[in-house]
Amino acid sequence: MNYEFLAEARDEFWEAALYYESKEKGLGVRFRAEISHVIKSILADPYLWRERAGGYRRVNCPVFPYYVAYFIRKETMLIAAVAHGHRKPGYWKERIAGT
Repeated sequence: MNYEFLAEARDEFWEAALYYESKEKGLGVRFRAEISHVIKSILADPYLWRERAGGYRRVNCPVFPYYVAYFIRKETMLIAAVAHGHRKPGYWKERIAGT
């Protein structure tokens, strides 16, 4: 299975990484590594996490307060959001119209 980010999800991923790096040297690197680990876990078994209303699935990060929301489209995992778990719940769901 392949994966790709929606442009907005890619942007928020990098913005969060840059934010963490500005707070403490190396913290942004750790954030990127954690997101990478979550993505690899999803790719290993994309159907493991339950499908939610709207057809997406969500995986929480173990350390950082973020989650990865994704859809499965044929042989592609489409990452719709790399979202903070405590800010603006569901803000990204408008991105999924038509996916």
